[in-house]
Amino acid sequence: MKTLAVISRKGGAGKTTVSVNLTMAARALGVKAVLADADPLRSATDVLGSREDAASLLFPTTPAKLFALTQAASRSGADLLIIDTAAAPESDITQAVKVADLCLAVARPTYLDLSAAVRSAQIIKHLGREGMIVLNQCAPARRGVEPPAVVKAFDALRFAGLETAPIALRSRMAYQNAFTSRTGVCEADGKDSASLEIKALFRHVWRALKAQGEAPIRTANDDIRMFEALQTLG
Repeated sequence: MKTLAVISRKGGAGKTTVSVNLTMAARALGVKAVLADADPLRSATDVLGSREDAASLLFPTTPAKLFALTQAASRSGADLLIIDTAAAPESDITQAVKVADLCLAVARPTYLDLSAAVRSAQIIKHLGREGMIVLNQCAPARRGVEPPAVVKAFDALRFAGLETAPIALRSRMAYQNAFTSRTGVCEADGKDSASLEIKALFRHVWRALKAQGEAPIRTANDDIRMFEALQTLG
């Protein structure tokens, strides 16, 4: 089993949106994923807690119990445990980073979010863990051209010391509409722009998690073609 911690040192970056939708994208692609809600705000629980499958999908917990939860999830046959974390305190974030095979630092393309992403990267590297940064709530590309703010964000993150995922998640009402229905975007349609981009991001993250051992779900060329197609969709 693999463990993915979704973190940000700044509130509002969209950790829960990323955590929930990556979990549902994984399940849509045949990966048995479960979600640990380690954020005291319990936003992920607000979204998924009333579902019929909540008992096998969602596990509200605390940072101190994450190690035990990873062991239990592994014994239950889960392929992937995704952890939705709090923005603070740092000690709680550290607990999640320590049990993770890969840490996903979420940031919007703003100065304050990018600064927070750099701090997240420092924590990940200090603890000797693997990490990746994902841009969230980005303006959609128009006719294949990225908005200047997104281009600048990708450029700035070159110095963060972690890979930046090539698939940026866009600001789309589909994410909020799905939450209203207690679902991820993949369940609402499956073929719209939001579904395609979250699945492409999951494949990229899953390949990083599975880099040593089992074969990846898709090839790098598959993700590149998907990314190019998403840009044209806007």
